[in-house]
Amino acid sequence: MSSVADNLRRVFDTIAEAELKSGRKPGSVSLVAVSKFNPVEAVLEAIAAGQFLFGENRVQEAVPKFQEVQKFYGNTELHIIGTLQRNKVKKALTVASCIQSVDRIELLEEIEKQASVLNKTVPVLFEYHTGEESKSGFCDLDSLLRAVEYGEAAPHIIPKGFMTMAPFTTDQKEILASFRKLKDIRQQVQSRFSALTLDQLSMGMTNDFPLAIQEGATLVRIGTAIFGARWYT
Repeated sequence: MSSVADNLRRVFDTIAEAELKSGRKPGSVSLVAVSKFNPVEAVLEAIAAGQFLFGENRVQEAVPKFQEVQKFYGNTELHIIGTLQRNKVKKALTVASCIQSVDRIELLEEIEKQASVLNKTVPVLFEYHTGEESKSGFCDLDSLLRAVEYGEAAPHIIPKGFMTMAPFTTDQKEILASFRKLKDIRQQVQSRFSALTLDQLSMGMTNDFPLAIQEGATLVRIGTAIFGARWYT
C-alpha cells in the first residue's frame, strides 16, 4: 500500500508534467489536498511530506480536525470547498483561510458579518455551475456579477477568483468544455472589475486535474490520489 508521502510525490510530478506540457511556469499550480473523511493522522503525514494546504467539505468535520492540526502546525491552511450553510460560517472561519464555495450572495453577507466580528479578512472564490446538474453554484452571469460587486465593497471579504466542478463523465470534451467555461467567466468578470485581481481558478480533481491545468487551473483539489480509500467515521 502506497504511503501518503509516495502518493503526494506522484501527484506533484503529474502537476509539474502538466504545467510543462501546457507551457505553464513551474509552480503556477497549487495543490489543495482534500482530506475529508480522513483522520488527523493522515493530515499530519501529508504535512510531514511538505503539504500545507488542505480542503474540507464539512465544517463539522473540519473544525475539530484542524483545530488539532493547527495546534502543532500554525502555518497549515484550510480551504472550505463544500456547500457552506450560513449557520456554519462562524465556526468555519475559526480554522479556514479561504472559502472556495461561495454560491449565493446571502452566504457572502454572513461571511462579512462573521469576519467583522473576528476582525479578519477572508479570501473567497465564487463557485460557478458549469455542467454538473447536482452541484451548486451561480448559474448565470448577472447573479455572479452582483455577488462579486458585493464582495468588492465588503471590507472583510477579498474576492480572489472562481471555482467549479466538472461533470462526472469520461468524455474529455465535456470536461474540457466545463473548464473552458469557467475560464471564460473569469475573463468576463475580471473585465468589469479592474480594481480586483480575480486570478484564481480552482478546478480539477483526481480524475481530471491534468486537463484543468491545461485550461488554466491555479488550484487543483485532489483527495483520493493522495489519501487513497477514505476513512469513514
